[in-house]
Amino acid sequence: MAGLRERKKHATRQALGIAAMTLAVERGLDNVLVDDIAEAAGVSPRTFNNYFASKYEAICALAVDRSRRAGDALRARPADEPLWTALTAALAAEHRDDGPPTREWADGVRLVTGHPALQGEYLKAQALMRDALAEAIGERVGADPGDMFPAVLAGAAATATEIALDRWLAADPPTSVQHQVERALDELAEVWSRPLKETA
Repeated sequence: MAGLRERKKHATRQALGIAAMTLAVERGLDNVLVDDIAEAAGVSPRTFNNYFASKYEAICALAVDRSRRAGDALRARPADEPLWTALTAALAAEHRDDGPPTREWADGVRLVTGHPALQGEYLKAQALMRDALAEAIGERVGADPGDMFPAVLAGAAATATEIALDRWLAADPPTSVQHQVERALDELAEVWSRPLKETA
């Protein structure tokens, strides 16, 4: 269990990430400064700089942290649970509390995440997401360091989750993101089910 210091650091990082995304959606990415994010999170700009190199990194931190938590959740699943069942539960659980978005919020998020200035940071975030999942998958299946399977599966699952989030934002009528994630992973399971039964 993380100590008090680590929990405080995590809470500050999360508050900065939420503030960065919220302000970017409300004002537009170009109209948000680091000072604005720090003020909204109740910290100093210097503290912001201890956690993130830019506002773009702060916005993408939410997705990176979700993947790391999903990796930890996968490690905590019962050892005798089939791999795909465990992976789906770990990824979907990250969105359990995310209800249907308002149309204004969904439109704002799409504008922010589609902004050209954010694309490089999102590519880095996606790589970190895949690495976090691959590490947890590799540990679960006892993969050798050179095995490609954990990275391939992590990439497929991460991509399915990203598509689910896009569909969640575009859904009409609005729906829960957990439902979309489970649906995307179920569709992917149809392709993976045979090798996964042999691997799990």
